[in-house]
Amino acid sequence: MLKLVKSGDFLAASLNMELSVKTGKWHTASGVKCELLGRGILQITPPDLAEDTKDIVLSSGVHGDETSPIELVQQLARRILVDGLVPAHRLLLIIGHPEAINLHKRFVVENMNRLFNTENPTENPDCLRANELQQAVINFYSHPDRQQASRWHLDLHCAIRDSEHYTFAVSPFTENPTRSKALFSFMQRAELEAVLLSSSSSSTFSWFSAEKFSAQALTVELGKVAKFGENDLERLAAFDQAMLELVTVPQVEYHWQGDLLSIYKVTRTLVKQTDEFKLNFPNDQANFTFFDQGKLLGSDEGVEYFALEGGEAVVFPNANVALGQRACLLVRKTEVNLGEQITVK
Repeated sequence: MLKLVKSGDFLAASLNMELSVKTGKWHTASGVKCELLGRGILQITPPDLAEDTKDIVLSSGVHGDETSPIELVQQLARRILVDGLVPAHRLLLIIGHPEAINLHKRFVVENMNRLFNTENPTENPDCLRANELQQAVINFYSHPDRQQASRWHLDLHCAIRDSEHYTFAVSPFTENPTRSKALFSFMQRAELEAVLLSSSSSSTFSWFSAEKFSAQALTVELGKVAKFGENDLERLAAFDQAMLELVTVPQVEYHWQGDLLSIYKVTRTLVKQTDEFKLNFPNDQANFTFFDQGKLLGSDEGVEYFALEGGEAVVFPNANVALGQRACLLVRKTEVNLGEQITVK
């Protein structure tokens, strides 16, 4: 495994389950320190590290069938491991769920992106892997010499359905100051079409970093699910370039232009309370589809959900989730205050 990673094939080494996990440290020819911490977990430290540089987590494959982000992380790893790219910041590159990736499924038993809140019981592969990833992030952010470092986490995904916005991000809710002008300027530079501001906590991977470590964290949705080799990475070229710039430039000078990014706030979260829950539109309804005021959106035992005054758009609709889990987000566009932290007006 270690030899394969050193050769630049971080992805192949992560997915080959016949290879025993072998950790190790080495330096590239350009002086970059690399540490393979586990399967699909690679820590990278530049030769020169200033106090004001960032600690950046770039994760992919938390859902195993979302392959374009995995390919982007592999490309970045190869640039550093083989091509001589020198990052300006500490990095933790993650290929999230190798078992699910090999199955080309979102997860093995349960949705791993709902397991980043506490140590999980070791009852299935998803729980075990979530525990491992949480500990890797804890260790990465808890370096004794980096307590004042700016922390970032981009958890890269792609949607299982069409969307009115081909690329968009979700900013997890926390009381911590995790919606900086710099983060929103990055989204603009990456040409993300929209961002959704969550209004309640959720145990996603990006939320974990935002809540526990005040990281500037996003769940980033990059296009639609496809198999390896079938992704149109050209449509993600602007994001890839912005991510490369984030990693290699000590302090990026961004200029915020709010009209280039559609900003949404969550109006409601529909939670599946009983087996009677159903949505009044197809499960594959495109993200951000808008419904006029009064439109019946769904129902559960003893309750019906109608679009509120002004109408609402739907994001991540899925009536087949487990009881107690989110079945749909309802959102609408919002204006924001442009300070050092972005807030909803």
